[in-house]
Amino acid sequence: MQRIATACCALLLLMAGAVSAQAPAAPAPTQRIRGDVVALDGLSLQIKSRTGESLTVKLAETYTVTAVVKVDIDHIVPGAFVGAASMPQPDGTQRALEVLVFPESRRGSGEGHYPWDLQPGSMMTNATVADVVKVDRDRRMTLKYKDGEKTVLVPANVPIVTFEPGERTMLKPGAHVLLTATRQPDGSLTAAGVAVG
Repeated sequence: MQRIATACCALLLLMAGAVSAQAPAAPAPTQRIRGDVVALDGLSLQIKSRTGESLTVKLAETYTVTAVVKVDIDHIVPGAFVGAASMPQPDGTQRALEVLVFPESRRGSGEGHYPWDLQPGSMMTNATVADVVKVDRDRRMTLKYKDGEKTVLVPANVPIVTFEPGERTMLKPGAHVLLTATRQPDGSLTAAGVAVG
């Protein structure tokens, strides 16, 4: 009986090993980092995060720099693909904190409605503008994405930006950056691109 139990345990361990060998590896965890450049030494980017933490991110040899550039509110038009960071309102609408008008080449990026880290409780809606209505100096836009839609009020004083190709020379001390870093098994952080502005 003992021998049968031992054989069963061994068989279960072998099966578990086979399953784990076939199962795809979990994606490496990522971390969104906002902060200011302290220094860039070769591919080693030192950042002081907005929470005051000192971080070092190793950049890929082929890393890209994207400039975040302000644009006019008139860039929000039906058919544009935007990302609206916003705060939920009691009536179920969203009030924008900032709006990113994506270049056409990045249409569909991160489509949907989900929690965001700009402010506690903030949300992000990446979607196509279905409609825009002027409300005094503000705009009210209807955003449609794959699984739904949201109404977002865009106050006139909210930053509206887009992405443009940037230069590596923009990564100088004091530059404000946003990047998504991948945490490696040894705890280090790596990134393939940085947004500046």
